[in-house]
Amino acid sequence: MADDAKVYIVDDDADMRNSIKWLLESVHLPVCVYESAEQFLTAFDEHRPGCLLLDVRMPGMSGMRLLEFMQSSHPQLPVVMFTGYGDVEMAVRALKVGAFDFIEKTADHPLILERVQHALLAGKAMHEREIEKLRCKKLLDHLTPREHEVLLRMIQGQSNKFIAGELGLSERTVEKHRKNVMDKTKTRSVAELVRLFYQKGGDGA
Repeated sequence: MADDAKVYIVDDDADMRNSIKWLLESVHLPVCVYESAEQFLTAFDEHRPGCLLLDVRMPGMSGMRLLEFMQSSHPQLPVVMFTGYGDVEMAVRALKVGAFDFIEKTADHPLILERVQHALLAGKAMHEREIEKLRCKKLLDHLTPREHEVLLRMIQGQSNKFIAGELGLSERTVEKHRKNVMDKTKTRSVAELVRLFYQKGGDGA
């Protein structure tokens, strides 16, 4: 578990918020509590791994609305819906929207801890993938437009001769561009270059 991973609890019921906060802190998990979706959004740190334990029914922005927003803007943060009696059908709909899991408020403490810790592990993994994606993107952003054209053909396995013909360049110029691509991306083989390209979300653009 990342030392800085945090559990965000959003619930308008103060007793429930504090009860779950105490439970999670009893196993040394960092916790922040909020009484509304609006309050959470003001304080949320998108650069920190963690998970969100979210009440379904709240005044103002509902849990479902906040879930939809987080899925579109911060999908790297797993959202666990926290449901009261009679909200299970709504929780199932939330899973279809993209919620990571749902927990009934009547669940026993060991189950709540297990589900939250599972969500935290998933959040840490997604956070690390996002960091790697940004690292790869930063390296590829250093390429010139021409180097990027050569890159796209390199990852398709095209030869220098074929690339030269496609781009109207000499093979020697293509070789120079290939070297620049490898140097700027800090890769040692085309296989590494392919992995880097797709890790950043490469789509051929």
